[in-house]
Amino acid sequence: QVQLVESGGGLVQAGGSLRLSCAASGRTFSNYAMAWFRQAPGKERESVAAISWSDTSTYYADSVKGRFTISRDNAKNTVYLQMNSLKPEDTAVYYCAAHLSIRAVVRGTNAYWGQGTQVTVSS
Repeated sequence: QVQLVESGGGLVQAGGSLRLSCAASGRTFSNYAMAWFRQAPGKERESVAAISWSDTSTYYADSVKGRFTISRDNAKNTVYLQMNSLKPEDTAVYYCAAHLSIRAVVRGTNAYWGQGTQVTVSS
């Protein structure tokens, strides 16, 4: 089992920034690829960004490329999502996920999930 706890969400004005954190415990964090997803009201959950266990590969959804940056600190068992130039359409609950495979974590297949953190961007 991997336990994931997200933090860092909140209310921000359009154009502002937030940094989300996801702290992991339970299994060896450095073995897992990590991803951030989001789900807005009335919409399906979508993959936002992912990072391989080795920090050598990353993935970004087209909607966030150039604005969001995923990173990890294996010594702290934490993955981050730096979100800049936020837009109202970024408003959603953001979840982190873990899987041994980056391909699987991007899809969210059989992944471990956190409870989510709310991000609200006002116009």
